[in-house]
Amino acid sequence: MTRITTPFNFESTAAEVAAGTDLSGKRAIVTGGASGIGIETARALAGIGADVTLAVRNTDTGALVAADITASTGNASVQVAPLDLTDRASIAAFIAGWRGPLHLLVNNAGVMATPETHTAEGWELQFATNHLGHFALATGLHSALVAGASAGEARIVVVSSSATFRSPVIFDDLHFQHRPYDPWDAYGQSKTANVLFAVGATARWAGEGITANALMPGAIRTNLQRHVGGLRAQRYLWKTPEQGASTSVLLATSPLLKGIGGRYFANNEEAVVVDEAPADLTGVPAYALDPVSADRLWEVSEQLVG
Repeated sequence: MTRITTPFNFESTAAEVAAGTDLSGKRAIVTGGASGIGIETARALAGIGADVTLAVRNTDTGALVAADITASTGNASVQVAPLDLTDRASIAAFIAGWRGPLHLLVNNAGVMATPETHTAEGWELQFATNHLGHFALATGLHSALVAGASAGEARIVVVSSSATFRSPVIFDDLHFQHRPYDPWDAYGQSKTANVLFAVGATARWAGEGITANALMPGAIRTNLQRHVGGLRAQRYLWKTPEQGASTSVLLATSPLLKGIGGRYFANNEEAVVVDEAPADLTGVPAYALDPVSADRLWEVSEQLVG
């Protein structure tokens, strides 16, 4: 399996990565598209002609962002739809309201290092938001993705993190019922689950023209850090939101990724499997790409979300 590299790097922006690609006639959903790198991901996709839906909790904020994207790109096909990834009724309503094909699903929304919180189902909040909500959304939109793939291909882009090195998925205690809660271990588990979802989705759906890849966007100062004091990541090199969105846009648009799935990227190239987290945040632990764990997670997730 050849490792994928590109002409782009740490400093590349989403617009630079998207340049030269035409997504006219393609439809995209960006979860969390009204803040942080979600805005710049949506802007880059709209800038090359995609019809973009911002799937967000706060539709008022979403409407302002959509108007700004339209103003900056000239693309009026930017919509807003309500979506709360911790609310199964909200996810079901979003899926029921979707009509027609879907070509790009960008699972971008997320929470990080939250205080211990559980949903009404008893699910740990970060696992519920970052993984289970997106799992329910993607599987619920499967038929729309199949329809999108009939035009050539459909892609799922999954925003993960180097926090995968903090924890594999602990199948015996997903929701911290029998171990002390640690916000970073919980975040790490959810981000490992994101990568395993990409592996599992590709294994199941590639034959239908649907592939999924995961990525580490880099350290970006956004609302994602609202539960963090801000000092934890001072040792990292920071990216702008435009730079942070670039790898998401690469996975959504690059012809190099046609038919390719189940992989993990950072700084616009495929990451190398390593045992410990490197200082530049670019590696990935082997357990995050393990197909056996991906299958197990898929089965558990199906049981949980019904």
